[in-house]
Amino acid sequence: MSSLDCPVKTTVNLISGKWKPVILFRLLNGKMRFSEIQRHLESITHKSLANQLQGLEKDGLITRTVYPVVPPKVEYELTDLGMSMKAILLAMYVWGAEYDRRDQSENDGDIKG
Repeated sequence: MSSLDCPVKTTVNLISGKWKPVILFRLLNGKMRFSEIQRHLESITHKSLANQLQGLEKDGLITRTVYPVVPPKVEYELTDLGMSMKAILLAMYVWGAEYDRRDQSENDGDIKG
């Protein structure tokens, strides 16, 4: 199998970047408005979040629903394809939590020792 045909590369390309996996993880709980997503990603700029959401929508992982109200209401949610990444996202969460605990315990040992 060549590196161009590697399914891992396909997956990484779809969720690559600092924010896409976190956005997808947050949307596992259901629909969210732009401002709600941005609150969970405190250091992301408005433009960067908009770009990330557009990319996820283009790749078919999320949908964007615009409601005809004033002020405009826009919600984002996972598509079935996006929801199919749930196991991957949860595994990333568990792995990251374990890593953080390991890293924290090593740092605690350095301080005490």
